[in-house]
Parts: sequence; structure tokens; C-alpha cells
Amino acid sequence: MKRITISKGSFALVAALGLAFGSCQKMERPALGDYPRDTNPPGGPLKFYAAMDGSSVDSIRATYGDDKNVTYSTGIKGQAYKGSATSYIVYPSANDFTQSGSFSVSFWMKKTPHAANAEFVFALPTTNNIWHKSEMFMLIEDQNQTTTSLTATKFMIKDQWFEFVGANRIPNLTNGQWHHLVLVYDQTTSKLTYYVDGAALTGLSANQTDVRSGGQPRGAIGWSNASKFVIGGPSHHGLNATPDGWMANYSGELDQFRLYGKALTAAEVTELFANKK
Repeated sequence: MKRITISKGSFALVAALGLAFGSCQKMERPALGDYPRDTNPPGGPLKFYAAMDGSSVDSIRATYGDDKNVTYSTGIKGQAYKGSATSYIVYPSANDFTQSGSFSVSFWMKKTPHAANAEFVFALPTTNNIWHKSEMFMLIEDQNQTTTSLTATKFMIKDQWFEFVGANRIPNLTNGQWHHLVLVYDQTTSKLTYYVDGAALTGLSANQTDVRSGGQPRGAIGWSNASKFVIGGPSHHGLNATPDGWMANYSGELDQFRLYGKALTAAEVTELFANKK
């Protein structure tokens, strides 16, 4: 066998070149650990947390999203994601959130009515062959349905639509102020609860609260077909697909985006709201 010998001089030259090359690397993102965190034990209920404090990093897995034309503004705490017609973020996944039977989605939003089409706040793409390409999403309708005092909003979960339209629009959600929104699903009741600024919406119909499968209570939700996670746009962005013509990216601001693998209690939602989390 042929032996390769490296002289001391050659070794020194290689080491010097390696050091020089490493020192020229441009660090465009903060070092790991230099990002907002939240108290959450390993394997705890908080599965995804993007503080949007000047970057797209998910603090749970120290993973950055693939940012598209994203800028940041003053948020409810620190900085916030500032959306536009061309902005969105695609994350590799929603982490262990997709293993949850119950769940909660919590975030702060600031928005005014937009001119046309439906703007997607977030979306959980699916590998299923379904036209909207989603396991879950939230959208806000245009100014023909949405005003500063009443917001036409639709949630979709497992191809079941939960609509707040017409006389059932959500008050003040798009009045240009910061609002805290939490969507909670409890697998033991198969029901959804919606919180706005710490208070649960009341007087809702079964079509807005009851999650079904084959006409029966769904129970554990099951996200086995989920792929990627998108903030600020429809699922198509996570699947290298072209969104339908009526689909638009979110033009407002978002802050403190959290996904929990449990149904948050009313007290836990109040704590998030009161502490601007």
C-alpha cells in the first residue's frame, strides 16, 4: 500500500488556508442561541415558536424558515413579520405538532382590509391529492366582505370549513390594531374554541365548532399527511406549486407565532394575551 506523507511545511500551509477560508465566511443569520426563547421542557406542549424578532427562526428546533421577500416592523413584543403581496415563509415542518391529537394555534396579528382575493395567514400543506393542498389553513376575505369593524375569516381543518362570514364575521380583527388570536381544538370533545384578545367567542353554531369525520366526532386530529409549514401564504408555496388565482399572501403583520400540541385552557390563553406572548 502506498503511504502518503505530508511535510510539516505543507501541513502548516493547509491549516493556514483553512483558517483563512473559515474567517471569510459571511454569517447572515445570528449564531444558534441568539434568538428569543420560551419556557418549554424537551418534548413539552410548545411544538413551534417563531417570535419574528428580526428573523424567521423557530426557537424550538433552532430552524430558520425559507424567507421570501420578508421584512420586519415593530411588533407587539420586539419586531414582527411584515407581510406583502410577495412575502411568505416556508418551514421544513411544523415539528412534533403534527403528532398531536389536540392542538392550539396562537399568534398576534395587525391588519387592515385588503383590496382583492383571500389572504392566507398560515397553512399546513398536505401530501394528499386535494385541490387546496392543505391539512389546515386560515384565510381572510377581501374588502367586499371585510371591514375595519367586521372580518370575514375562514378556517379549514381536514377539508372541513369553519366560516365567519356575513352576520357572523369576527369583530375588529382588521382595524389596524394588534389583536391576539388563538384557535384551540380539544380531541376529547371534538370541538374548536376561538379566542380573540383573551376572550372566547360565544354564541357559535355547530358548523363553526364541531370537527367531524364521516359524520362522527373526529377525536384525535391526525396530521400524518402534513408536509412543511407556511406562514404568510397558501400551502402551494411549500409544495412548489402555483397558488390559484383567488389565493393571496398575507399583507398584514404577525408576531409571536406558536403551535401547541395540546388544547390550551382559558387561563393559559389569558396568560399569553396578558403578557403579549
